[in-house]
Amino acid sequence: MPDRVVVLIASPLEVEHVDRVRAVDPRIDVLHDPDLLPRPRYRSDHTGGPTTIRTPEQEARFLEMLQRAHVLFDFPSGHVRDLTAVAPRLRWLQATSAGIGPFVQRVGLDRSDITFTTASGVHARPLADFCLMAMLMFAKNYVWMERDKKAKRWERYCGEELTGKTLAIVGVGRVGQEVARHGKRMDMRVTGMRRSDAPMPDVDKLFARAELHTMLREADFLVLAAPHTPETEGIIGEAELAVMKPTAVLINIGRGALIDEDALIRALQQKRLGGAALDVFRDEPPPPDSPLWNMPNVIVSPHSASTVTQENARITDIFVDNLRRYLRGEPLRNVLDKTKLY
Repeated sequence: MPDRVVVLIASPLEVEHVDRVRAVDPRIDVLHDPDLLPRPRYRSDHTGGPTTIRTPEQEARFLEMLQRAHVLFDFPSGHVRDLTAVAPRLRWLQATSAGIGPFVQRVGLDRSDITFTTASGVHARPLADFCLMAMLMFAKNYVWMERDKKAKRWERYCGEELTGKTLAIVGVGRVGQEVARHGKRMDMRVTGMRRSDAPMPDVDKLFARAELHTMLREADFLVLAAPHTPETEGIIGEAELAVMKPTAVLINIGRGALIDEDALIRALQQKRLGGAALDVFRDEPPPPDSPLWNMPNVIVSPHSASTVTQENARITDIFVDNLRRYLRGEPLRNVLDKTKLY
């Protein structure tokens, strides 16, 4: 451990949270220059627009900071694939996202000596809130209401309750557990699938991977909250959609790669599925000619279900706790397993 630990804030972060990082320990030197970072488009935006343009002088300053950094807050825009070359002293990077495993592998950083920690847990409540919103919208038949509103038509109808419905969750991790809690609060029957078969709070029944189809047959609402790994890629395909109820609703808050999107579109077009609420897609954004844009029973969210005004405060909570652990030589929270990719 060097006498001074240089921390570079590499993505947009409010000044009050930067000050919290500075206050952790007098041995920390915090480098933060908003002029060198992407311009946030909205609260808690970490990536800014499609490209980050720095002047040659700004780029030189940013590279000098990277050369000095032992710790990074987030991936530095414009310097990911060459990160080990431009930041030779880097030992640890705190990400602002939870599902960074496939990205780290794709850019070759899984072979580096850098320790990556994730924002796992930060997005659990907002993602669970999105799932609850989607389930209520379908139970209360928002499609009917929106259609009649556009037609200026007043016609009473009968909706549903969530009470007694079966909520199935693929991936009962931190996010999945929060979804399960919401389900139990609404008096739903909650089932789930995860690696471990240890009993889970708020989950009435756990299924093994080999029992996926059995779980899907019972589901009124299916939530995908698993990370993207080789084991979960395409976990919901033609065969899985075929066993689901024609009234069931699929909600994806995990990653687009979990679903065979073409099979999903066919199931929706052929009315073999009641609807879908999608926060993630195979291609983001979906191409303009994707049928998903025009389906009234599909909720399209621009990968924003996890983004709330409290996000940066919660990520900073993890970061400052990890900084204290780092300085004391203790294990860090939320360390990415570069083999499992989560």
